[in-house]
Amino acid sequence: MGVFDDLVGQDKAAAVLRRAAAAGAEAVAGGRGAGMTHAWLFTGPPGSGRSAAARAFAAALLCPDQGCGHCDACHQVAIGSHPDLETVRPQGLSYSVKQTRELILRAAGAPTLGRWRIVLFEDADRATEAAANALLKAIEEPPPRTVWLLCSPSPDDMVITIRSRCRVITLSTPSTAAVAHVLATRDAIPADMAEFAARATQGHVERARRLALDDGVRRRREAVLSIPASLTGVGECVTAAERLVRTAEEEAASATAELNETETSELRKVYGEGSTGKGLNKGLVRGGAGALKELEDRQKSRATRIKRDSLDVALLDLVVFYRDVLAVQFGSEVELANEDRRADLAAIARTSTPERTLRRIGAIMQCRERLAANVNPQIAVEAMTLALWS
Repeated sequence: MGVFDDLVGQDKAAAVLRRAAAAGAEAVAGGRGAGMTHAWLFTGPPGSGRSAAARAFAAALLCPDQGCGHCDACHQVAIGSHPDLETVRPQGLSYSVKQTRELILRAAGAPTLGRWRIVLFEDADRATEAAANALLKAIEEPPPRTVWLLCSPSPDDMVITIRSRCRVITLSTPSTAAVAHVLATRDAIPADMAEFAARATQGHVERARRLALDDGVRRRREAVLSIPASLTGVGECVTAAERLVRTAEEEAASATAELNETETSELRKVYGEGSTGKGLNKGLVRGGAGALKELEDRQKSRATRIKRDSLDVALLDLVVFYRDVLAVQFGSEVELANEDRRADLAAIARTSTPERTLRRIGAIMQCRERLAANVNPQIAVEAMTLALWS
């Protein structure tokens, strides 16, 4: 099975990438390589598989057989150990110009194994304006065998000067049937659970997998979707908002606690803390204070990002819930993501109007915008829950 066979519902994009990989192999062999370029931008809605497609393309470029899926090169790309592939995953809210310049220096080196030097930049839209300008210079004048694979939800999330220099690969949301099939065949998830998870997450493959396999994820989803029916007064609105924010904080703390401790411990060892002996460089120990402060800042930024991402997932679940309410109000025959909560959907549909449902969806989207603009989460979510109740 080739590396592109794992892309769910992306046959058109896979065909383009296969042709480009063949052109890349031709270029490596000394040919023209028409159809291969040095900068690519993978776009598509959350869950469409932007990073997976970029990683599959990287494997196809580095594999002697253009992505066979079973050779050493393909395996190394899959587990993240290939010496000619660097994967960048911004941990915080943004990716700085300092980090970008360091990345560009690493990307300028010649390929270790002689094919391509590839940088896979996930969430490239998180690059700051200064970082984007530095990245633009690297993309404008790349080394002969360096390939940039940038990932972003939309082309518009990248500055136009970068976008214009990239070949854009647009991915679509996979169908419920396609996601359910992958969960059932690849992860051995029972068919009914696979279908439920695929439908509930609206084609988001990784979220569907987590929902199907993790009881905690299912409980959190249930808690979020119970909010609309619970908003019976101001007190209930404040309580619901507090619960949402607290859950996001707990998820961020759980996701980062062990990693933070490991990173801090390793940094202290690098600077000699806890070591003894005449050869110990005391300057290094003292210099560790600045590095430790920088690490703590990055860890705080990462925790804030995880908290925001967790809140955003909850808000999107609410958007989909009210979208289903709207479908019920209009008698539409579309698939309901929350079919398992049909009774709640019907009850809210009976006691409101389509116009009111649209206003509620607007309130949720406004809350997402406020959170992105660094509004205090508790205040932003309280304003939203009050708007959902009114």
